[in-house]
Amino acid sequence: MPKHQFAHVETWVFDLDNTLYPPQARLFDQIEVKMTQYVMDALGVHRAEADRLRQHYWREHGTTLAGLMREHGVDPGPYLTDVHEIDLDHLEPEPALAARIKSLPGRKIVYTNGTAPYAERVLAKRGLSGVMDAVYGVEHAAFRPKPEVEAFETVFAHDGVDPRRAAMFEDEPRNLAAPHAMGMRTVHVAPERHVAPHIHYHTDDLSGFLARLL
Repeated sequence: MPKHQFAHVETWVFDLDNTLYPPQARLFDQIEVKMTQYVMDALGVHRAEADRLRQHYWREHGTTLAGLMREHGVDPGPYLTDVHEIDLDHLEPEPALAARIKSLPGRKIVYTNGTAPYAERVLAKRGLSGVMDAVYGVEHAAFRPKPEVEAFETVFAHDGVDPRRAAMFEDEPRNLAAPHAMGMRTVHVAPERHVAPHIHYHTDDLSGFLARLL
């Protein structure tokens, strides 16, 4: 991996879930259970229908929340509070990852489809508190979700990110399409490689990947 391909980068943007902690932690399994229950309660449907709707919302709108808001006028506040109240006790600090992110030249930010308070809790458990210069959640994108380009534009404008001098690390391949189109370096962080024109690099070891950049 050519280090010089990242020599221009002055802002490093990290997704949160399954990117800054390993997928084996399975935090999103807990969130999915809560999302399904919320759909059941909000719409008065049974579990199988709630799961079907969640998949429909994810495909058509980017997230369950976006679908609930656009198709049913659901208030995002209570939903976001409820689905992110999960157990983080099995997350562990990763000092090497913290040191490598801290050593990157320039600004480091987190941008997640979750909420900023949830992200702060996860960062604390991973030993990453104070490593990032800013943390942005879906609330900072006016509740528009990744992969919508408007969501990225809103957050990046708020932070002053120049996409042409930035890199994005993300576990969900479709969430890298907009950053790529905006001129960012894109890194897919996941156990399995996904080949697509909008993905520059793949890694199943974020800490090791950053070590090679440093």
